[in-house]
Amino acid sequence: MTGWSCLVTGAGGFLGKRIIQLLVQEENLQEVRALDKAFKPQTKEEFSKLQTKTKVTMLEGDILDAQYLRTACQSISVVIHVAAIIDVSGVTPRETIMDINVRGTQLLLEACVQASVPIFIYTSSVDVAGPNSYREIVQNAREEEHHESTWSAPYPASKKLAEKAVLKANGCMLRNGGTMHTCALRPTYIYGEGNPFLSSVMNMALKNNGVLKSTGKFSIANPVYVGNVAWAHILASRALRDPNKAPNIQGQFYYVSDDTPHQSYDNLHYNLSKECGLSLDSSPSVPLSLMYWLAFLLEMVSFLLRPIYNYHPPFDRHLLTLSNSVFTVTCKKAQGDLGYEPLFSWEEAKQKTGEWISSLAQQHKGTLKTKTQ
Repeated sequence: MTGWSCLVTGAGGFLGKRIIQLLVQEENLQEVRALDKAFKPQTKEEFSKLQTKTKVTMLEGDILDAQYLRTACQSISVVIHVAAIIDVSGVTPRETIMDINVRGTQLLLEACVQASVPIFIYTSSVDVAGPNSYREIVQNAREEEHHESTWSAPYPASKKLAEKAVLKANGCMLRNGGTMHTCALRPTYIYGEGNPFLSSVMNMALKNNGVLKSTGKFSIANPVYVGNVAWAHILASRALRDPNKAPNIQGQFYYVSDDTPHQSYDNLHYNLSKECGLSLDSSPSVPLSLMYWLAFLLEMVSFLLRPIYNYHPPFDRHLLTLSNSVFTVTCKKAQGDLGYEPLFSWEEAKQKTGEWISSLAQQHKGTLKTKTQ
């Protein structure tokens, strides 16, 4: 547990920033390298103001640049690989998602071998486990049950391939003769301040007279607060550096959730924003089975038009299933092996996220006022 250093990829993103904020408080951490393709000026300012003795180095580089990755990994003890394209709506081309999420992970693993980085922690996703059907009910899924996504959609497929590559790399020999040890964390749907998807949902509602559009009325999920997911990464880095704990963790994956109540995505959005005066859409819902067949038809239209026109359906079967299934997990394995307990309670998470949503509402009012002047 003597002096060590850590590289975090995707460090300028929603989760990456929170990991950096917690990491710099760790004992004996000499340097954090924050890697992203580009940092927003606001993020650079946030990192420069961190109250820490740890050196924070911001690196702007491409996850597909093998030479850059080798340089970034030099003299690093732990890599936390967060960088990924998260797209469940199919907007991003499949090739781009597979390139960043799979090839980027493979290149980073190779860079770690060349630079003799002994610990690699991967941010995976519950999407690699499911849900596979809106008719199937999965509650409190455990790691030993081996749930696996059967979707060919690029996001779950890419995360599944990348996770397998990371766990397979556990035990491989490093250039200096040492051994690499890996693990993967599978958080459920991550909410909290700065979530881009949550931001779009709230901004859409603010433009719609405060009515939240239904995105998952039929679901039961156990969302997790971003601060708790970041905390799980810190605990994984501690455990893999601890010779007593490490043997149980090496090559393992862990579900990450917290005490956020199991609820539909619609109810989550409402519970986070009701203090701001937002309300749920009370209009009648189209039956889920009918929506599923409509999604199938839209996918067929998209496929048939592909040679002459790139038609992107507003939703597909994967997104519909993801948003409207009963699929929850338990984090007991992480509690036992990593010593994981949520750092933030549901009430704290709700309050912090609600305050951020209030700031979005104030910005929206300011924009409307400017337009009417």
